[in-house]
Amino acid sequence: MQRFYRLMAVLCLLGGLACENKKTVSPPTSIGPVPDAKQMEWHKMEKNAFIHFTINTFTDKEWGYGDESPELFNPTDLNVDQWVKVLKETGFKGVILTCKHHDGFCLWPSKYTEHTVAKSPYKNGKGDIAKEVSEACEKYGLKFGVYLSPWDRNRADYGDSTYVTYYRNQLKELFTSYGDVFEMWFDGANGGDGFYGGADEVRRIERESYYHWPQTLDLVRSIQPQVLFFSDGGPDLRWGGNEEARAGLTNWNTISTDTLYAGKSGIMDLLNSGSENGVNWVPLEANTSIRPGWFYHAKEDSLVKTPEQLMDIYLTSVGRGSTLLLNIPPDKRGHFHENDIDALKGWHALQEKEFANNLIKNTKVTASSVRGNAEQYDARNAVDENYDTYWATDDNIQTGSLEVEFSGERTIKYVLLQEYIPLGQRIKDFSIDAWINGGWKEIAKGTTIGYKRILKLDAPVKTDKLKINILDSKACPVINNLEVY
Repeated sequence: MQRFYRLMAVLCLLGGLACENKKTVSPPTSIGPVPDAKQMEWHKMEKNAFIHFTINTFTDKEWGYGDESPELFNPTDLNVDQWVKVLKETGFKGVILTCKHHDGFCLWPSKYTEHTVAKSPYKNGKGDIAKEVSEACEKYGLKFGVYLSPWDRNRADYGDSTYVTYYRNQLKELFTSYGDVFEMWFDGANGGDGFYGGADEVRRIERESYYHWPQTLDLVRSIQPQVLFFSDGGPDLRWGGNEEARAGLTNWNTISTDTLYAGKSGIMDLLNSGSENGVNWVPLEANTSIRPGWFYHAKEDSLVKTPEQLMDIYLTSVGRGSTLLLNIPPDKRGHFHENDIDALKGWHALQEKEFANNLIKNTKVTASSVRGNAEQYDARNAVDENYDTYWATDDNIQTGSLEVEFSGERTIKYVLLQEYIPLGQRIKDFSIDAWINGGWKEIAKGTTIGYKRILKLDAPVKTDKLKINILDSKACPVINNLEVY
């Protein structure tokens, strides 16, 4: 009996030690602005599609003047199911439809104007393309978004207060009749020459005040609180200062929105890089088109971006901590053109090939230090494929390293890093070393990480050990994912 009690005492002691090793240590305190729940969901979407399709498709223009007859809008075989099915198969998570471009033609039968599909030959005036795309998105599990141009070159009252009422009425239609909308997209093209109901003149508006944006956006939020607003400077998502889907090599998700206004010197650089000490979380959405133009033009059929070009775009957008918004314009049939589909499928296959085999699996991963020496912040958390677990250091340690030891020599081409942004964006400077010829050699470096950073090495490297060095951080680093390909 005494031996039994001694054995139990030993087991209890061991159990106590095990419990001590698994002690709970408080997590790092978040720093600065952080993404809200809807922004966090948006970050994880990564790839969304823009669809420019309107009267311009049939007039071979990029910007319609506003005097086009609705009868010109006549797709011969419109198939929105084809669009969304292709997008689903090639990895997209959302669709933003140009419900109204600058020419003012509406893809839904708005009751506030006759410049719509209701006056076109499409389905004998009974068509509603916004509804068709919304339903196709629901069918294939993609999110639906809308673009509604603030500028309207067709409206006779553009520039008057009555037009703002018209614009808001159309927003009410879109946000009450077409299901959940994840994003509302509007741009900075506002005012200029136009038809304006026959006036044929140039009109200027005060861009910062004319639309009464705070009240206009509050109206939309009152209908669908979950919607995210994209514009040149937010308030929820920002433009990157170019239409090449090229985010800055330094890309802070934070920015101070009161610094963003038309004509400000250096605005494009600020939009592209964000601001380290910005007071608002306004991440960058990187946009571009699969063709030179935003609308379909037959002369551009041979100019569709190649799978390799699309892969490069992925690396300068998603690979630099933004999301990608890629435009694919349907042709006059109402189809994605075969060349565009081939490019999308080729790109998707290339992604699948390049990121098929994560070399980090079944490796030994250690850290220079671990927060509170607690298992809940161990280095292995960076490779456990759980977004919400992470490696972290103590609060007073703002540098550190993760070391990966492979079971043998591996050829490395890409390194992928993710920072746990629900606690804020922190990392300011990092480098990657490989063990080569008996010593560490730097093979890549960067500044910010954010939601995701993918570094493609200048040339593949053979090594059996890899080290991620956090050289500077606003607070203790928190890395929740590390992948190697």
